[in-house]
Amino acid sequence: MEPDLTGPDDPAASALPGELMRGGPDWPDGGASTRGPRWRRAVLALVALVTAAALVVHLLPTPLGTTPDRTSAASTDSVTVLAGTPSSIDPAHAGDLGSAQYISQLFETLTAVDPSLQIRPALASSWQVSDNGTRVTFTLRDGLEFSDGSPLTALDVVHSWRRLFVPGNPSLLASLMADVKGARELLSGQSTDTSTLGVSAPDPKTVVVDLVQGGGNLPAIVSSAPFAVVPSSVGDGEFQPAPGTMVGSGAYTLASVSSDAWTLQANPHYWAGKPAIDTVKMLLTLNGQSPVDAFSAGTVDIAPVSFTDATWLAYDRQLGPSLREDPDLSVSYYGFETRRGPFADVRLRQAFAMAIDWRRLAALDDPMASKPANSMVPAGMPGAPQGDYLPPFDVAKAKQLLADAGYPNGQGLPTVTFIGGGGGSHDDQIVAMLKANLGVSVQYESMDFNPYQERLATDPPDIWSQSWVADYPNPNDFLGVLLGTGSTANQGGWSNPQFDTAVGQASSAGDAATALAGYTRALQIVQDQVPVVPVSYGRSWSLVRDGVLGAAQNGTGILRLAGLAWSGQ
Repeated sequence: MEPDLTGPDDPAASALPGELMRGGPDWPDGGASTRGPRWRRAVLALVALVTAAALVVHLLPTPLGTTPDRTSAASTDSVTVLAGTPSSIDPAHAGDLGSAQYISQLFETLTAVDPSLQIRPALASSWQVSDNGTRVTFTLRDGLEFSDGSPLTALDVVHSWRRLFVPGNPSLLASLMADVKGARELLSGQSTDTSTLGVSAPDPKTVVVDLVQGGGNLPAIVSSAPFAVVPSSVGDGEFQPAPGTMVGSGAYTLASVSSDAWTLQANPHYWAGKPAIDTVKMLLTLNGQSPVDAFSAGTVDIAPVSFTDATWLAYDRQLGPSLREDPDLSVSYYGFETRRGPFADVRLRQAFAMAIDWRRLAALDDPMASKPANSMVPAGMPGAPQGDYLPPFDVAKAKQLLADAGYPNGQGLPTVTFIGGGGGSHDDQIVAMLKANLGVSVQYESMDFNPYQERLATDPPDIWSQSWVADYPNPNDFLGVLLGTGSTANQGGWSNPQFDTAVGQASSAGDAATALAGYTRALQIVQDQVPVVPVSYGRSWSLVRDGVLGAAQNGTGILRLAGLAWSGQ
């Protein structure tokens, strides 16, 4: 008998937070993070904003003092959120967390992840995994509509997911569906026919997904923003926002766009009912004002804040009760270009990795900013192996490996390029340790987010840095998605058959013990072969106005507006 992973079709368990990606522009004014931009699913994204679970009510703590008055609106019909500017609102063409913040409001997914990291129904009322994990069947809810009142059917889902695999321009996060039949062929260019993707609609309410393996993870995977549903009338090219006319499937529609904010309006056709908050203003900028000052002035109701502000806010009698730490399933890491150049030699990667005291670097961070990493999988991720999977700090061994690779004391080593995106907090120390411990000088530079991501996609440097936020709650999102052969998120191009086999066995396992064994083996291979080195896990902080309900997060970095309400509504 096949396992039944059907989700309950009841209002209490239906509207939940979506997931999302990594990467994006810096905080708008005064809220910069010391860490580089963080992508979620495929390219990293900046420090996450508040994530909320739709229809999940979470009361704020009882204030010790009086929080600032809210002056941004005369009633409880609106909320103002500090969000920044999206790079795209097209689910198939965005790869950063900042964009996902908007996509998740305007377009809905079949499933969602609640604050306890459980997968819940959204557009789909239920799903079932069958045929030994190689088929997942989703049943859509009755009467689904887009924001213009037109029917939303299974064909729209199929169309939306095929858009991720447009030949020559696949989504950065298309590799999340790598186990779906036909996906690898489309990503590798062996096929250019997106109709070969193993996704079909036998009737208007049924979506069938056929996989090579790993179907048990699919309901979680499709909760992320790239899998949000757009109308079938949308073509393969990236669409631009059209305030007042854009048709979506999410809890909100786009009402207007200005230089300072995007205004969203509640969608009366939303499957879970019209949201409690009628109008949401997504601020793009504070015009030089800090997030703390804007919150104190009452001009913003939900604002991410830097760890430097969180450090003192925690002890502030007035603002302290409004500060909360948001769950953060993210990792910051360094990687090597393995397809060409000196680091195609594993011995050189091992030498550089062993010459750097990664544990000490992470320990030097402010504890409010991050937590030291011991593997590529963030702490708190369900099913994550326990243990330390960092390379050992061994200068003598590093020198020997450098010599074995043909570069004794660094002699004859080609120029090593090292580029960081957003100025990683450890970059200077890494350069210094390589010089002190190996006698190697590297050519370092820092780039802004957008040109940096373009450089990684077209001409990666020898050494680079990234951060990644979970797309869905499973170790594979940090292993197979980031390091699997041919993955669109595999920035360094590393390929290892043993790693791919271990991850494949884990992701398709029918029991927790087998999955754990597979992911443990995968981490051991990464530790030995060193395509990447994790340094730290993220910590995220925000200020939330007293009286705002439903701002519980799930660690994936998305603010789900559908679940927000003002107390007393």
